[in-house]
Amino acid sequence: MIVSLIAAWSLVGPIVGANAPQRPRFKAVAFDYFVLFQADSVASKVEREFPGRGLEFTRAWRAKQFDYGFLRSITHRHEDFFQITADALDYTAQSLHLRMDPEARSRLLTAYLSLTPWPDTVSAMRTLRSAGVKIVTIANFSPMMLRSNADRVGVRTLFDGLLSTEANGTLKPEAQAYALGMKALHLRKSEIVFAAFGGWDVFGAKSFGYPTFWVNRANAPLERLGVKPDGQSADLSGLIEFVLGRR
Repeated sequence: MIVSLIAAWSLVGPIVGANAPQRPRFKAVAFDYFVLFQADSVASKVEREFPGRGLEFTRAWRAKQFDYGFLRSITHRHEDFFQITADALDYTAQSLHLRMDPEARSRLLTAYLSLTPWPDTVSAMRTLRSAGVKIVTIANFSPMMLRSNADRVGVRTLFDGLLSTEANGTLKPEAQAYALGMKALHLRKSEIVFAAFGGWDVFGAKSFGYPTFWVNRANAPLERLGVKPDGQSADLSGLIEFVLGRR
């Protein structure tokens, strides 16, 4: 009888183990917002204001956003990122010798409150949530910018936290900005994957100590800074495989 029970247990054990869901490799993912929302989706609105200059203006505007963010970061002259966005907008219009009236300015700033999500955003977030992985942002976007975009698409409930660097008066790539994820999630660095959109953010997050995955949607070259991401793909499918241990 005992022998038969042991034999039965030896058969059941492997079967149960084989059917048990595989545990994710990481407990949480911290997203830069541009991994989830398309930065260039403002271009169509810019084009309506400045026909023929939409994409040029959009990219110059975004570059100046981050120029100002980096400059304010290293000089410790912090400002809300929505204000940085407004300052960058004013500079860009002037640098391109384009007249921008107050109504057009307001419409363009509002475009950053209604970005278009990438096609795989919602399904990827749901996959992570169903696997028990926590989802937060670590973004320079102000809280208003984070909430407005998430609410408009209806994904706010999929986040465990919309973390803005405004919370501690920093801007990425400052180390304290990345530390917001650990503090909010009560997890170790090794348990949180940072999902970066830009190569500079790969450098910042990896230098801080996070396992870092580059969702390189623009197929950009790696920054020459001596740091490489732990994984890379052109969309969120690669991130899902990396986090859930499917490859």
